[in-house]
Amino acid sequence: MTTVSTASPAISPEFVDRLAERAGEAERLRRLPAATLADPITSEFINLLVPARYGGRQAAFPEILDPVRQMAHGCASSAWTLGFYALHNWMLALFDEQAQNEAFTASPFLAPAPLAPTGRGVNCEGGIRVTGRWSWATGVMDGNWVMVGVLCQRDPDDPATIYPALALLPIEAVRVEDVWHTDGMCATGSNDVMIDDVFVPRHRLVAVADIYTGSAPGAALHDSDTYRWPMVPALALLAAMPALGSAERVADLYAERLSQRFLAYEGVLQKDKPVASAHLGQALIRLRALRGLLADTVGEIGDIVAGGDAVPRPVRGQARLAAAHIVRESRSVIGDLLSASGAGAHFLDNPLQRIKRDVDVISGHVVFDYDTSRELAGALTMGVPIPRTAMV
Repeated sequence: MTTVSTASPAISPEFVDRLAERAGEAERLRRLPAATLADPITSEFINLLVPARYGGRQAAFPEILDPVRQMAHGCASSAWTLGFYALHNWMLALFDEQAQNEAFTASPFLAPAPLAPTGRGVNCEGGIRVTGRWSWATGVMDGNWVMVGVLCQRDPDDPATIYPALALLPIEAVRVEDVWHTDGMCATGSNDVMIDDVFVPRHRLVAVADIYTGSAPGAALHDSDTYRWPMVPALALLAAMPALGSAERVADLYAERLSQRFLAYEGVLQKDKPVASAHLGQALIRLRALRGLLADTVGEIGDIVAGGDAVPRPVRGQARLAAAHIVRESRSVIGDLLSASGAGAHFLDNPLQRIKRDVDVISGHVVFDYDTSRELAGALTMGVPIPRTAMV
């Protein structure tokens, strides 16, 4: 299999600085600032996983991860939103060829994708009619298409034929409900979307089971291993990057703070207290371990996909657990360093408090449920049956 690009787009320190400068504005707006969407680096990044036949870079899937981690050094919400815009271009490449021909005409293709199957698809001639409400529609305020999870039924008289699918619709088909009033990740603009009895042609549907296994029909159109990655590991690892990048940024800020913070009641600079250095040293080794876990997980899946094989469910379960562990540990590192930074870290103009709030919200994503992730990984390793709807 071939790829067009072997290098990630340049996420320069200047671009990260621009994201950091706009972080406060983004939080107030509860969406990405127009300047971020208009930045040429944003367009270049979103194009990373677009197939070559549609003008994209068709890069190897893991190339999306490091740029998102870097962007989180500036703004976790921006990194999350831009990361998912890019991921959803990858997901579009898994749909039927006709759907890709229609939707990739939007450049850039900006699609929220609330995946929980909280909508219903009723069979009709040529497709389905979709009705429902979906939460967590990241980036919907600037979207031009939308993907939603729906429950379809092959045989209307047989409940056993119900299956989850993704439906692709133009953004004009949905109504946005302004519900995203949160204490973190504000700039993702993850409002609710509602759809009332809208027709979706058959070619704009893809079965979730095919995406989970990396065998979706669209993948055969493109000569690249990129589109054979299974969805849950792809989504989980991508979504973990804003947390990891945020923890790295907190370690940087803590180190800077050590050299400047004078402890008035003790009469010393904080850097002169050995325990302060110990906090930093521990954080750095924990972050290094997480980067190693990430590289090992990505490498294992990449080798399997490159060999032309389907990624086994136990490997997919371990990948989901690895992502959940990265988020859990990143959140812990942030909490430890924030608690060692003094009360001044909680002022609203201090980026440390925003970073903590953002990662607290990230950790609530369903794919990072630590108990469920551990349970699934262990059960799959032992060959214990798991629910067919389990997210692996």
